[in-house]
Amino acid sequence: MARMHVDELVIDEALVRRLLQEQFPAWAGLPLDRVEPAGTVNAIFRLGDALSVRLARRKGPTEPGGKEAEWLPRLAPLVPVQVPVPVAQGFPTDWYPWFWAVHTWVEGETVPVEEVDAILAARDLARLVAALQQVDPVGAPLGRGIPLADRDEEFRYWLQRFHGDHRVAVEWERSLAAPAWHGSPVWHHGDLDVRNWLVRDGRITGVIDWGSMGVGDPACDVMVAWKLHSSAARDAFRDAVRPDDATWARARGWTLSQAVAILAYYTPENNPTLCREAESWIGLALSGD
Repeated sequence: MARMHVDELVIDEALVRRLLQEQFPAWAGLPLDRVEPAGTVNAIFRLGDALSVRLARRKGPTEPGGKEAEWLPRLAPLVPVQVPVPVAQGFPTDWYPWFWAVHTWVEGETVPVEEVDAILAARDLARLVAALQQVDPVGAPLGRGIPLADRDEEFRYWLQRFHGDHRVAVEWERSLAAPAWHGSPVWHHGDLDVRNWLVRDGRITGVIDWGSMGVGDPACDVMVAWKLHSSAARDAFRDAVRPDDATWARARGWTLSQAVAILAYYTPENNPTLCREAESWIGLALSGD
């Protein structure tokens, strides 16, 4: 597969072994296997039976700690899925320039969205979203859930490079016209993409990649309704979560903005699966509310 980013680092087993040998020698001899499908932000390796190693492909953390190190141990007992809990943090070296993480391994498979029971997935994700929204937001970090209007400039940048359905621009304006979120900030995962679902026995039992988590507008999690690739599953998610009409409209705008950015940035050569999914999101978002 072609590189997804022109500035991404080549991260292979040899690099990870070298980092482990230098910084965590007790783990350096454990089996190491790259996790597929590859994420767009991080490279992940399974380390032995109980651990995982995650390294940013580009623009990684330049300071130690971070949201996941502080908050995942607190959130883990409060949500109805397993999450990776930080175990250790590696530091930059001459051959890898950012901080990197060792987490607990979460069992489950990353399954293509077409192979997931969409209705069951909708219910599992709805339970997660509802549980997160019950977590006390006091002291929590800001997450991806910014006001939709704050995405307008970025959306228009990608729209100029997008060659798909012209109705997207009209529907974006309709989403922007929805009232903004005026409630208290609520907890959200921020990136409930199928690549972050872990499936066991047909159910979503684990969710990974919490780098976008925090508090804000819940619409950025509600948009997963359109990522289920099924109008019936979309509606099942809505019935379970029961967002207000304005949040639903903003979530639809989030879906469109992400899909447009994906299709303007990635190509069928360097990320065929994500491009295909984004086309599906747009089709479902344009098919009606």
